[in-house]
Amino acid sequence: MITLHQHNGLPSLAPEGALPVVDAHHHLWDLSAGRYPWLQDDYHHEFFLGDYRSLCQDFLPQQFLALTRQQRLIGTVHVEAERARDQQLAETLWLEQVHARFGFPNAIVAHAWFDRDDSEQMLAAQAARPLVRGIRSKPVTAPSPEESLRGVPGTMQDHKWLEGFSRLEHYGLSWDLRVPPWHLIEAAAVAAMFPNIQIALNHTGFAWDRSETGMRRWRKGLEALASQPNVHIKLSEFGLKDSPWRYEDNRVVVSHALETFGPERCMFASNFPVAGLRASYDTIANGVAQMLEPWGRAVQEAVFAGNAQRFYRLQLPASGASA
Repeated sequence: MITLHQHNGLPSLAPEGALPVVDAHHHLWDLSAGRYPWLQDDYHHEFFLGDYRSLCQDFLPQQFLALTRQQRLIGTVHVEAERARDQQLAETLWLEQVHARFGFPNAIVAHAWFDRDDSEQMLAAQAARPLVRGIRSKPVTAPSPEESLRGVPGTMQDHKWLEGFSRLEHYGLSWDLRVPPWHLIEAAAVAAMFPNIQIALNHTGFAWDRSETGMRRWRKGLEALASQPNVHIKLSEFGLKDSPWRYEDNRVVVSHALETFGPERCMFASNFPVAGLRASYDTIANGVAQMLEPWGRAVQEAVFAGNAQRFYRLQLPASGASA
């Protein structure tokens, strides 16, 4: 087995028999090569993980490889990192250069608005790039479950937004869905309207509120989405604002997601470097692997590699393909 690390001259430290890993959601950024407003301009004090000033520096391929040396990493999916929206295609082109040098990422989830005048042109430009498999375009959402923005421009009920979203099918692109848990049922309605568009729910649907009420809302949202066969879920980002990463608490989240979607529609994802605000890469990856042990090795391999490889149509070197 030749891992990404060995391919790039950095020996893997993964133990014998380690699970093959396709990280289905990570980020990279070079602040000298592009502009990332959330990292360089306006600091967001309400960021969902709290203080993120430690992220406001370069996160380069070499750093990602160093953090993942204990894993048998065979492929990755890069998800747009909110680079300036006049540099959407430039981010994709930079990632192609990273791939050419380091052998990853092996797929790109790029950005394009659905409700702007240049939406179709940007979708076409992104779809033409060889590594682009999907789009992450965040709809307008309400700041809390007590508020509603239904139907306003940019929401999932906006006719112009839906028209733009529908073009994903024409270009053969999936959608990475990232909304707060109080919008999951609305997202399920969109999935039902467009059954031929594959959707990946980011960050396990953000189980932010671990109270009984909050978990009930999250479970209902997951159940609504899971009822649509075109929706998959990424087991990622269990971090909570101002709270440590707790195995037992997060095991409940992972177990419910697996039971609701079935292991064939679940993908491991790290959300690094953002998730690093709460835990190390190995803590997260090894923790999720342990949570999956009762399901057996075949399920572990599917969730950690096979499902993402299939969903994002990854073309991995034969030596890096999962069993």
